[in-house]
Amino acid sequence: MASVDDDLLTALIGELGLEQKVRLLTGADFWSTPAEPAIGLRRMVLSDGPSGVRGQSWDERDPSLSLPSSSALGATWDPAAARRYGSALGAEARRQHADVVLGPTINLHRTPYGGRHFEALSEDPLLTGELATAYVEGVQAHGVAATPKHYVANDAESERFTVDNRVDERTLRELYLAAFEPVVTRGKAWAVMSAYNAVNGPTMSENPLLAEPLTGEWGFDGLVMSDWGAVRTTEASATAEQHLVMPGPVSAWGDRLVAAVRDGRVPETVVDGKVRRLLRLAVRVGALGPGSPADAGTPADAEDGPVLARELAVAGSVLVRNTAADRTGNTAAGSTGELPWNPDALGPVAVLGHNAALARFQGGGSATVRPAAVVSPLEGLRAALGADRVRYRMGAQVAAGVQPFAPATMTNPVTGGPGLRAVFRDADGVELRAEDRTAASLVWMGPEVPDGTDRIEVALRWDTPAGAHRVGAAAAGHVRLEIDGVTVLDTAGHPTGDEGPGAAIFEAPSVTAEITVDGPADLLLRFRPSVGEAGMPVVALTVGEEIVVADPDAEVAAAAALAAESDVAVVVVGTSDRFESEGFDRTTLALPGHQDALVRAVAAANPRTVVVVNSGAPVLLPWRDDVAAVLIGWFGGERFGEAVADVLLGAAEPGGRLPTTWPATGDERSVLSGVPTGGVLTYDEGVHVGYRNWLRHGGTPAYPFGHGLGYTTWTLDGATVTGREVEVTLGNSGDRAGRQVVQAYLSREDSAVERPARWLAGWAVVDAAPGPTTARITLPDTAFRHRERDRWAVETGVYTLHLGFSVTDTPLRVEVIVDG
Repeated sequence: MASVDDDLLTALIGELGLEQKVRLLTGADFWSTPAEPAIGLRRMVLSDGPSGVRGQSWDERDPSLSLPSSSALGATWDPAAARRYGSALGAEARRQHADVVLGPTINLHRTPYGGRHFEALSEDPLLTGELATAYVEGVQAHGVAATPKHYVANDAESERFTVDNRVDERTLRELYLAAFEPVVTRGKAWAVMSAYNAVNGPTMSENPLLAEPLTGEWGFDGLVMSDWGAVRTTEASATAEQHLVMPGPVSAWGDRLVAAVRDGRVPETVVDGKVRRLLRLAVRVGALGPGSPADAGTPADAEDGPVLARELAVAGSVLVRNTAADRTGNTAAGSTGELPWNPDALGPVAVLGHNAALARFQGGGSATVRPAAVVSPLEGLRAALGADRVRYRMGAQVAAGVQPFAPATMTNPVTGGPGLRAVFRDADGVELRAEDRTAASLVWMGPEVPDGTDRIEVALRWDTPAGAHRVGAAAAGHVRLEIDGVTVLDTAGHPTGDEGPGAAIFEAPSVTAEITVDGPADLLLRFRPSVGEAGMPVVALTVGEEIVVADPDAEVAAAAALAAESDVAVVVVGTSDRFESEGFDRTTLALPGHQDALVRAVAAANPRTVVVVNSGAPVLLPWRDDVAAVLIGWFGGERFGEAVADVLLGAAEPGGRLPTTWPATGDERSVLSGVPTGGVLTYDEGVHVGYRNWLRHGGTPAYPFGHGLGYTTWTLDGATVTGREVEVTLGNSGDRAGRQVVQAYLSREDSAVERPARWLAGWAVVDAAPGPTTARITLPDTAFRHRERDRWAVETGVYTLHLGFSVTDTPLRVEVIVDG
């Protein structure tokens, strides 16, 4: 990292008056910080991550790279992959003229019900911290700041703006803070985002945890920015180690902070300290002074984004089941598993499921980006096998509510080209701005909404088959829709659930009308949005059609009939943005709609049924023992379908291992709740989170932490320990190269300290051809420490090291002696 001249920063701060300094500490608008020409400071642009860089708008005309979800990255267990992932985002940020990426999200998967599960890496602090550190290093190598978030314990969405999470000191230090520590101390993150929630009383934007351990013990010298709208007080947040309020220009600081300094309630030296951190960040990203950003990469450093997206989707795919069956359902002689398929030997292939054609490639919420193109599993398999061999049926509906019109069905009535015309008008009907757009899902934020906007009009010609349709909008506000000049809808939509920032986007209700048309029709929609929160104007509107399956049972039966006529069947099951998104938690882990019935019917019709799971988090798979294979593909990014084809057809091996335990029912004792009671959520499980809780209670999940299969077989032959270094001898006993993740867990018998039954202490990713090989694992000193009376302590004596291929598959055991 390039050094920052603190004497220079001191001199620059001295050139500014109090009002100038305070103005720098609140965003200039929704996505940028203020410029100060007097000292040569330009504005800095911030952009949402963590799986893409959107830039300053949700505009499909400026597409962004969409990488697989963070849960898919967590499934790689591979710091090298995480570094490539971060590097791609750093390069993308530079292309989009963004200085700061708001990622990675490194909150833990405390409960599988967490709605934002897909945006975080894993349930284990060591795995999360190591991957997040590599991600940060990758981003910042391009002179772009990474922003680990949300500090700290923002592990669920329920009441996230107000909840007080009660977490004891030991649990905080050993789990939730432990995930952030290496990102700061080794990854040297240039920024951190404080969370909405409170921890043990104070909200995080004014919490003592910002000082200790973050800026004190860990030596963090970067900038703490707030989550959007999280700072609600003046003095309490200003006297904390909170440095930047977002968004702006209106905030709880501004004139009120100036007055607090003038009145002696906040020392001006505190303001100076915050400005110093802002300027330090500006130097690092190249926003202050001459020259390039610190450690900036060059365009040649950037990988081909779509190629990388495909490779990462393969690396994170987790094969959790793979049995061998012939067409009659009997075990196939000489076969080790249904997969991989030989494309030259395949007959007709049935591809089934709503998500097979309308793939969920990313999670909902602020992580959303607009890629140039998305490859669905159906498209990926057709490209690999030929359209004549691949036949499709929806089978079961997943996506609920209004879905945007396909671009190919829209004509802009003004330009005559593809797309639609959107016009902002004031209360008198005067046009404020017009846009020609190519997508029917529209979001405008901050300054993108012209001052004085009263309503937005969207006009398009819809090329649709004659017949009955249910059309309308997903929008928070009043909607009036005309079809060929006739009003068919005149009503208002109101979001439900947590009415915090982003509700208009993440929880927009659908309002529709049933119409009958003879063919293409002219649509005019007038939308008067609900008023957003002060300082956070957000307008979101989706114009489209609601899919209606009149007879779900008949649709399932038709899919099963297609499977019966085919050589093999692929069923893609998953969730939609109504079930997994920022803004709300899930109330069930069950697959939505009739998907379970679909899988059972297809498996009964064709024993060679493979299920691809397209979700960002655990879902229930009650039929898992009835199908030949189950592949977890997560939200696989823009090249998801190509990765699915690569794995199913054996062009690549599924490289992933589960970063989170998958429950069997969701009702198990080991599954924690993220729902507060009376505004408080108590983490009374202590250090027993995720697989640790399953081991404590002796429960059996559907699939354990660390589990994953490949296309070869492995033996674990021995291990030796020298100090903190572990050398493991293993062998690829199959007939093709493969990937394995050798995992090391510690336990301590007769400990004087309450401990997990077993905890992750290290791992090694091994890529090897057939034959013997060696893996080396370094056990960090932090794996042996525990928090005791506000300090770290190490219990001396003998620890047992469990080595294997998942937390419940550890055939090798060796002793590790700690003498101080």
